[in-house]
Formats: sequence, C-alpha cells, structure tokens
Amino acid sequence: MSQRSFVVPKELSRERLDKVLSTLIAESSRATIQRWIDESRVTVDGKPCRARDKVREGSTLSVDPGPSPPTTASPDDTVEFAVLYEDEHLIVVDKPAGLVVHPAKGHETGTLVNGLLSRFKGHWATGDESDPIAAVRPGIVHRLDKDTSGLLVVARSEVAREGLKEQLQSHSMGRRYLAITVGVPSSKTVKTLYGRHPHARLKWSSLVPEGKTAVSHFRVLEIFGLHGVDTTRRKAKSQVRQQSSIGLGALVECRLETGRTHQIRVHMAEQCKTPLLADALYGRPAHDERLAAAEAVILRQALHAESLQFTHPVTGAALSFSSPLPEDFSRALVYLRSLTA
Repeated sequence: MSQRSFVVPKELSRERLDKVLSTLIAESSRATIQRWIDESRVTVDGKPCRARDKVREGSTLSVDPGPSPPTTASPDDTVEFAVLYEDEHLIVVDKPAGLVVHPAKGHETGTLVNGLLSRFKGHWATGDESDPIAAVRPGIVHRLDKDTSGLLVVARSEVAREGLKEQLQSHSMGRRYLAITVGVPSSKTVKTLYGRHPHARLKWSSLVPEGKTAVSHFRVLEIFGLHGVDTTRRKAKSQVRQQSSIGLGALVECRLETGRTHQIRVHMAEQCKTPLLADALYGRPAHDERLAAAEAVILRQALHAESLQFTHPVTGAALSFSSPLPEDFSRALVYLRSLTA
C-alpha cells in the first residue's frame, strides 16, 4: 500500500486519530493503524501524533503504511489438503482428519498453515495485533480440531480477515457439522457458560461458574440400533421420543452460533450426555460391543464440518460450500445403519 493523505471531514472532527483513520482506511484494522502510529508512520499536519489525539476538521493526515509482520511459520510442501475456492483475499479448504490447523507446541510444522504457505506464495494477513500468536497462524479466523474433518476459510488479506471475523462475531457465517453420537440426544439449542476445565489441562467445560457464552443447535437426523424400524424415514415427534430411549446412537446435525474450542464435543458430552463416537478426550469406553466396533472403524471423534456459507468480505458475493463425508465417517455410518434390521 502506497503513502496516502486525507483531509479530515467535518463529521470526523474531534474524534480520536486512530478511529478517524480506521474509518478512512476501511481495509485496515484499527489495531494495524495503531501500530503504524506507534512506528511514526502517521503525521497530522506534518507533526508526530498519538493514537488518542483528537483531530480537527481540515487537518491533513499523512499515512505511510507499513508491511505486515512476517509469519514465523515455514512452508511445507508435504502437507496435503483439498482447495475448494481461492482468490487474492481468501481460500476455502477441506481439511482431512489428523491435520493440525496451525503450528503449536508439539506441532511446529506439518500443519495446514505450513501447507498453505508452501502452496500459495505472496502476501498473507499476518498483522492481527488482536491475536497474540498471529505470526504462526496467518489468516486463521476459525479452526477445526486436529481429528475433525471438513471446511474452513482462511484469509489472505487484512480486509478479508477483518470481514470474516466480523461475520463470525455477528453469527452470520453459516457452519453445519455432522456428528455421530453415543446414545441419542434431544433436538435442542444448548446455551451455556464456557471456559477451561477446572481440573483437566487439555479440556474445556460448560460446567463453569463464569466464562464466555457458547451456543449450539442440535437436530437428530437418524437413530441407529432400532430393530424393526426404518429410521431413515420421517417420524412423528412422539415416535422419535419413544425410540430415543432404545437407540444406540444417532447422526446429528450441529450448527454453531459461537465457535469455542471443542464446543460441539463438550456440549454433546456434558449437556446432552451423548458424547461423540470415538472421542478420546470427552467420551467414555463403549458400553456395547457394537459401538466398540463402530469406534474401531472411524478411530477419531465422529465430527465433520459439512457445509460453510458466508459473504465474501470484499466482493459481497454469497458463497456456499459443502464437503462430502470422508471415507472413515461413511464406513462408520454404513456399519451403524446395518444394526437397524
């Protein structure tokens, strides 16, 4: 971005400098503009300034935009993933189970970010001052657990990153997951507080006295292990309630309003008492040999990010993507459906 100059209009007079510039340079975040000010890249009428300074109508603001901080992640051309969409601002990928999204302790390389840096050269949205580890996860605005498969969108430009973050915060980004549960939950909305588990370092919990809000919507699509009943057809609500008590498991649609770490897994386990099939962290040993056999087929939590809808933050186009069920998930479904004679 080249050097730019602005004359403060009347409607922005007496506002903070950083707020004024974030209005005039909509493609850059306020945090980035504050960094430019701290780096002495901004002047008001040719003089040094501070982010909190109030500006007057008619003043000239000169901005020499600085480069985004470089990412500390390294390219890795051995990482495999599918790309459904790409342009200069964003990429939509279909992540396989077993792939970590970004470098972290124990996974310094071999992640999706390392693969993206290798496959797509050029600029990445790395300067997110609101993210303390932005340098190792450029453009990552939402994540999937290592053993969750499916769709996510990654930003390449700052304007795309900020626009996608806004859609996530306003709950306007559509995300549909499919899960296989142990036991049959109720179709319902779950809203809880959410935070770190008080006793287990690697876990999160919805049974906390304080924390952020987490909202999940669950809908039962299919029930497994109901002998003599065709569970793939529509049924009256009362019939489904009767059958729920004897089903071994279920295929469940999960939609998120919030995107807390492990949210679906935690809400299923703690609030619905029906953990995901083969969830080693939040699940429990299979109480039935048929469920144990299904776990042996998939060998990871049965969760797949099946569809994704959002508005392109630059062009305004409505984008929608879907991901077919991966082979291991499909094989587990085939087996569970065979239990319904």
